[in-house]
Amino acid sequence: MTTSVERRRFLKSMAAAGLILPGMSMVNGASAANEKLDLGEPQSFSFDALIKRAEAMAKSPYEPPVAPDPEIVGKIDYDIHGKLHYKREFSPYADGSGTYPLTFFHLGMYFAKPVHMHLVDGGKSREVVYTPDYFDMPEDSIARKLSENSGFAGFRLHENVERDDWKTQDWAAFLGASYFRAIGDEGQYGLSARGIVVNTATSQPEEFPDFREFYIEPAKSANAPVTVYALLDGPSITGAYRFYLTRGEGVTMDVEKHLFLRKDIERLGIAPLTSMFWYSEQNKSFRFDWRPEVHDSDGLELWTGNGERIWRQLNNPEIIRTSAFGDKNPRGFGLMQRDREVSHYLDGVRYHRRPSLWVEPLGAWEDGAVQLVEIPTDDEIHDNIGAFWVPNAPAKAGNSYQFRYRLYWQAQNPFPMDKLAHATATRMGRGGNPGTVRPKDELKFSVEFEGEILGTLAYGEFPEVIVSTSRGEIVRTKIEPIMDTRIWRAAFDLKVEGNEPVDLRMYLKRGDAPLSETWMFQHLPGLRGQTRE
Repeated sequence: MTTSVERRRFLKSMAAAGLILPGMSMVNGASAANEKLDLGEPQSFSFDALIKRAEAMAKSPYEPPVAPDPEIVGKIDYDIHGKLHYKREFSPYADGSGTYPLTFFHLGMYFAKPVHMHLVDGGKSREVVYTPDYFDMPEDSIARKLSENSGFAGFRLHENVERDDWKTQDWAAFLGASYFRAIGDEGQYGLSARGIVVNTATSQPEEFPDFREFYIEPAKSANAPVTVYALLDGPSITGAYRFYLTRGEGVTMDVEKHLFLRKDIERLGIAPLTSMFWYSEQNKSFRFDWRPEVHDSDGLELWTGNGERIWRQLNNPEIIRTSAFGDKNPRGFGLMQRDREVSHYLDGVRYHRRPSLWVEPLGAWEDGAVQLVEIPTDDEIHDNIGAFWVPNAPAKAGNSYQFRYRLYWQAQNPFPMDKLAHATATRMGRGGNPGTVRPKDELKFSVEFEGEILGTLAYGEFPEVIVSTSRGEIVRTKIEPIMDTRIWRAAFDLKVEGNEPVDLRMYLKRGDAPLSETWMFQHLPGLRGQTRE
């Protein structure tokens, strides 16, 4: 049961008349931070109880969320939605009872499913009851016709309330299905994470389970985390989540999830990341655009259970392609934005500041694979890259899972390769040597490596290049320092026939010890521009 809108408005009028003193609760049991909100009655809350709810739901048929007033919500298009702004005077914790104020997103055509928001304090939760009064909106906006208590689309966390700019600056947001994102230490949003992946790029239609309810507990200090609990629901799966969100130089999130399967799932993706890669230096030649590069991430980085560090350059393929990197108890993986040179992008959306996102497993993840999904795109508006962990065991109805991991939203890998060089650019061109007749059936790959370890090479000493291919022949391998830089270039020619993909693998070594991470790339001969016509 919730308090009535009339009662909330009556109490607001009392406050305006000075009949409610500052600091007094306007809604029974609510803190001063929430005194302007219409809140539901207090309910007992615990993470254990949320887990039990998710488990019980998995034993019942799925009931999809229904958009309230669909004839209204369906007309709140992009332009109308962009004019709906949550009023900061209704922000929970803006009075300092929590460190990071909270605001909510309005429902609309593209975010039509209601999400119910609850504030948690002392083992009790209270739902925030939606009313149009919370939003600035034009007088003629159709959103004014939406029913009371229709729910919200999502929420975001703002910067420390002690900052003068907290009203305009936010650092984390949960919006749409199970998507969420955060800024990095460069102060910019970019790629996203998801609560779960169900049947992405499989023979079955992909499902997009929703976070149906959020329960938010504020941080009491700048060093303390904001705690967010979420209830996930979808046709094939349910789940209970707990996030600890910590605002530092970037953003760190500790995630604990308990999953319960209603149905068999062909591909169950854990700790999923989603990003955009249109083109970079290696495939710019056949992307018609004025900018040198356009991407939120340029590679998948892996740190395997046996300690190998791998860099897999991303592709924009001609068809959906999935790559799997088998492992046991991985140390981490992430979609990274390594290229930080502003001159490599030359636009106004700050791709050079987009965060990388690294996943650190907490606890044993056993056997499985990091899977990379690359989807064709002809524009930067589409997220076409996915990466996630897939357990080896079949995901069958009735199964349950528990996973813990940490997400690092920041520019660089939180576990740097101090003793290994890393790949910084992948380039492609005509095979053969300058000044000679170029072979038409060969393609040159040039990979640039940087790292302090390369500075320990003696004058005249050259690393050994170890390169292999899944098919075809490697010819004319060469390595050299690039004059007036700290970069080493490792190059080779690939001689291959046919249009089937070619998986390439290379690293540098000195004696018996590796000098670099392992560079990997999937060459697609059938893709226009990736071979010499």
